[in-house]
Amino acid sequence: MANLFVHVLRAHQWVYENSRGVVGHRLLFGNPTLLLRTVGRRTGQPRTSALTYARDGRDYIVTASNGGSARPPGWLANVKAAPECEIQVGTRRMAVTGRATYPDDPDYARRFGLADKVNQGRYAQYQRMTSRPLAVVVLSPR
Repeated sequence: MANLFVHVLRAHQWVYENSRGVVGHRLLFGNPTLLLRTVGRRTGQPRTSALTYARDGRDYIVTASNGGSARPPGWLANVKAAPECEIQVGTRRMAVTGRATYPDDPDYARRFGLADKVNQGRYAQYQRMTSRPLAVVVLSPR
């Protein structure tokens, strides 16, 4: 089942990218989805990830859940290594600066709640599946 879900996510991202954002912003589960474009910290190659997001004022919020895995997603390390990245929301592309936040951040719980609500409680479920704190990444337009 998990393997099927991975294929569906990859197909969603492919449609989003290849339609230039015309299709894909709300393809899966009705969740708003953005494309996060980073640079691989080891390879230097461009990387793209389709992620559910929430809004917090001007900022976009994404959660490094990796489906509740003990390992964080690769894109998180890329954002930490090179915070200047790009997002695409629908057909609109924008430069952003990414910043990972954790439970010691005073706004973490509020931001986690925003993201969890948009993702229909899945992030809280994923957090229960792992002992690592799920990073909430703030993507601020430049």
